[in-house]
Amino acid sequence: MSTLTTTPGPAAGDQPAAPAAAAANRPVDRANPTRAVLMLEDGRSFVGDAYGAIGETFGEAVFCTGMTGYQETLSDPSFHGQIVIMTAPHIGNTGVNDADYESDRIQVAGFVVRDPARRPSNWRSRGSLDDELAAAGVVGISGIDTRALTRHLRERGAMRCGISSVLADGSAADGLPATDLDAGGSAESAAGSAESAAGSAESATGSAAGADGGADGSRPDDGGERAALAALLDRVRSSPEMVGADLAPIVSTKEPYVVPAATGTAQFKVAALDLGIKRATPAAMAALGCEVHVLPARTTGEELLALEPDGVFLSNGPGDPATADYAVEALRTVLRADVPVFGICFGHQLLARALGFETYKLTYGHRGVNQPVGDVATGRIAVTSQNHGFAVSAPLTGVTDTPFGRAVASHIGLNDEVVEGLECLDVPAFSVQFHPEAAPGPHDAAHLFERFRDLMAAARQARAAVAGGES
Repeated sequence: MSTLTTTPGPAAGDQPAAPAAAAANRPVDRANPTRAVLMLEDGRSFVGDAYGAIGETFGEAVFCTGMTGYQETLSDPSFHGQIVIMTAPHIGNTGVNDADYESDRIQVAGFVVRDPARRPSNWRSRGSLDDELAAAGVVGISGIDTRALTRHLRERGAMRCGISSVLADGSAADGLPATDLDAGGSAESAAGSAESAAGSAESATGSAAGADGGADGSRPDDGGERAALAALLDRVRSSPEMVGADLAPIVSTKEPYVVPAATGTAQFKVAALDLGIKRATPAAMAALGCEVHVLPARTTGEELLALEPDGVFLSNGPGDPATADYAVEALRTVLRADVPVFGICFGHQLLARALGFETYKLTYGHRGVNQPVGDVATGRIAVTSQNHGFAVSAPLTGVTDTPFGRAVASHIGLNDEVVEGLECLDVPAFSVQFHPEAAPGPHDAAHLFERFRDLMAAARQARAAVAGGES
């Protein structure tokens, strides 16, 4: 039997494996769907139908609360190495199109949905989402209780995960019943908790996912199926963790390229450090008259300054910001040169580290298009698009002295009081944890690109004034 399997997971300390290679994929037979199992590293498991490609994949299980924008989510490089669970029950309604990709490919390690739409309806659609996933070699699972899974991750935190629609010997996983397997109760599973006990309301046992099989409440026997699941759990636990993962260079451009100003003649030149940049971001700056030079993640500070940019932009990206010392050092070189800096998401975390603040991993992160953020200076509230699992450890109030002068928290997350923005008071630099370009999501924060433009204009005027005074 021809199967698809992702590249074997690297040893602990290495980087999360990329999604399976598209060349070896085998799409799901919709008339006779293959069973699949999702296994969390704490032993909780869910059984449903294979979705996308048949095979096996590993990554960090995270949930995304956006009801729309699944194509932008799938192609966001910040999701590299992660298995994304969509909390909205119906996914795939509008199919896929060429305009909504935020990078050159699907970036997620795996995809989890409750009820996939099989007949897309949209004037831009060129095909179904599940066919697109299969063509990209992305292993997924459908028909499980994503609400129960999301609540489990919310309470216990994001964790390593595996999706498999093949057993250890490479045969199809069709022998698995449509049940939540952890309720069977191995010593390694979460069956001992009230949440995952047999008969729990949150178990997939009683969900619609299990309505088409295992109706007698049967569990896998203690033989082959249990052994296969135990082996899958071992593979999940041996897969790399997100803490300590240096992923930005993996998703970054390998060669510089230029996005020309959309206004004709460029008014400003921006050097954008690509740590996992989305297409909408340079497009937003180009719309304001910026010529954007997109550069590889490991570009040095000297190389950034050699472009003589009006400003330096730090993009979003995947992985642990504590591993990106190369970008932090480049940023410090730029700050010492007094060149305006704007960072978003991962770039926000790097600015924080350049200023001397630490970063830490959130329990389950912020991922979705409905995250409320408060502007400390104005009191204005913006609903923002976010995608991050790490955050900045900095005082919420007051002024902090840093190696580059004074800094304050400019934005605060209203759900959990996470630092969502930083502003430097003595050098021209600021950052936000969210995505002002949206894609997907609301455009409440789009004005921040205008603020960056104005900061570059002010710096140019200041340089001109100094030059005039010296002449």
